[in-house]
Amino acid sequence: MFAFARNTASSFSRRRSSNKWRILSACTASILLAATASQAQTVASIPESVKVVDSHVAKQGYFYVGGHYVGAPGKEVMIGQMYVEVWAPAKVLHPYPLVLFHGASSTATTWMQTPDGRPGWAHYFVDQGYIVYMVDQPARGRSGYNAQFQGKQIVTTAPAAQRNTTATSTQGNWPQAKLSTQFPGTGPDRGTMGNAVFDAGYARSVAYLESNEETQKLIQNAGSALLDKIGPAILLTHSQAGPFGWILADARPKLVKGIVAVEPSGPPFMNSTRSVEPARPWGPTDIALTYSPPISSPQELTVETQKVADGKDLERCTLQTGTPHTLPNLAGIPITIITSPASYHAPYDHCTSKYLTQAGVTNEHIHLADKGIPGNGHVMPSELNNLVVAQVIADWLNAGIK
Repeated sequence: MFAFARNTASSFSRRRSSNKWRILSACTASILLAATASQAQTVASIPESVKVVDSHVAKQGYFYVGGHYVGAPGKEVMIGQMYVEVWAPAKVLHPYPLVLFHGASSTATTWMQTPDGRPGWAHYFVDQGYIVYMVDQPARGRSGYNAQFQGKQIVTTAPAAQRNTTATSTQGNWPQAKLSTQFPGTGPDRGTMGNAVFDAGYARSVAYLESNEETQKLIQNAGSALLDKIGPAILLTHSQAGPFGWILADARPKLVKGIVAVEPSGPPFMNSTRSVEPARPWGPTDIALTYSPPISSPQELTVETQKVADGKDLERCTLQTGTPHTLPNLAGIPITIITSPASYHAPYDHCTSKYLTQAGVTNEHIHLADKGIPGNGHVMPSELNNLVVAQVIADWLNAGIK
């Protein structure tokens, strides 16, 4: 009987111990569930004030091209390298990728998103099935600048940005400026310092080399290395990058399958007939191009400025006289120049088109106004109808690039 009582007690003790562990396990589980629920409520999120866009980019990466070492032995550094970012869709629909070259004071952010947070051209063209490469020009942004070995840098001031690109309807000094309506933002301060959209756009500005000649030499080296690496491509240039299309097509004619020049630096030979400021001595570029018959100096090009402009509110073009020297390496490449109605380029982009035609380079000059697209200024990739303009480019590519 004593043994029975002891066994009964032992059995009771085991049951009580088992119950205790079950209770503890249940409590632990409850605590863990509560902790998990608490964590779920505090998972990181993007603040509503941060503008983001949905993306169809399936693959993304970056690499560098160009560049060389300089400096005393044991103290070498690299200069001239160019940052390249690549975005690709899940399904590639076109045989040639797009290489996007931004303009002055800019980086590849120009193509990624607008200052007010909408999708940029890079997203648009990925959605169209293109592989897209975007660069930061050498000696700026992620492409590295070395003050010891590279030239002076400058940056576009905020007042200059207002006057030339964002508040041109009130501050621009060319005839078409008042037509500007497409820069984003609201209120009487739209397009000026203190307006949230202007400030967001201007915050993207970076310093860049003052010398266009030095910049074009760096691009000719790094851009050629990029084309050698990725194969045939279509070049899309904007503003200050306009000459890059011409010099890269000249250096790698078989690897450039098309050029979209969105308001390229111009006009040939001078910045404006209003200021008569010499520029681009080789016509559309600051560095040498391959002409036929060959020339060794731009002074061998005989040119004169028109006495009368081609139309109202247009600048007089400077063109070759006599039998013109041609640009054989650019001939046969599909080329379009895109000009908006309110830009400071509106008075003279036709001169670039006309010069190329005279030099044997067939090109199409697209005026957005002729497409029924009003109000755009110079910074089309950032403006309210940026994707409408991108569609014009996509239509031209689909029709003209085989």
